[in-house]
Amino acid sequence: MVWLRRTTHYLFIVVVAVNSTLLTINAGDYIFYTDWAWTSFVVFSISQSTMLVVGAIYYMLFTGVPGTATYYATIMTIYTWVAKGAWFALGYPYDFVTVPVWIPSAMLLDLTYWATRRNKHAAIIIGGTLVGLSLPLFNMINLLWIRDPLEMAFKYPRPTLPPYMTPIEPQVGKFYNSPVALGSGAGAVLSVPIAALGAKLNTWTYRWMA
Repeated sequence: MVWLRRTTHYLFIVVVAVNSTLLTINAGDYIFYTDWAWTSFVVFSISQSTMLVVGAIYYMLFTGVPGTATYYATIMTIYTWVAKGAWFALGYPYDFVTVPVWIPSAMLLDLTYWATRRNKHAAIIIGGTLVGLSLPLFNMINLLWIRDPLEMAFKYPRPTLPPYMTPIEPQVGKFYNSPVALGSGAGAVLSVPIAALGAKLNTWTYRWMA
């Protein structure tokens, strides 16, 4: 019955990864986050780093297989591209929905776990830090390829968008001078305890299964 248990584990990964993606897409009570990612990049970076690391390390330790974190991030990416394609088919611009870049950061987490010979604490501390540091950088590079996020934000208004998340012009210099640096710094600090939480949830799961 080992094959059945392993199959169940990987099905759980698919289910949770899809739900994590839904959480991303529906963040702020609306499905289009291109403008939010651009105008609130620090908040976007922290939320994505912590959300990725808690699920990825949970299932990586659950299976004990380096590569599971990348598998988790790949499912999230595919599912979001499906959502992006759906809105494009409805007539919205290609750049209307931005797909976050999760896979490279998840690969760093897997690499840390593999290089430290499956050391859980190294994965939490080193891997969590690498995810928090790298994800804002990869996502800013991704956003630079978008035609004009603010034009998309104002040209296609969202009737369900709450007033406190209405797209605004970035006030560069007033809140932050370097969104990538601030997002990486905050993400690196917060991703470590969140990774530890994911590892602890894994322990609780094993106790429950026993």
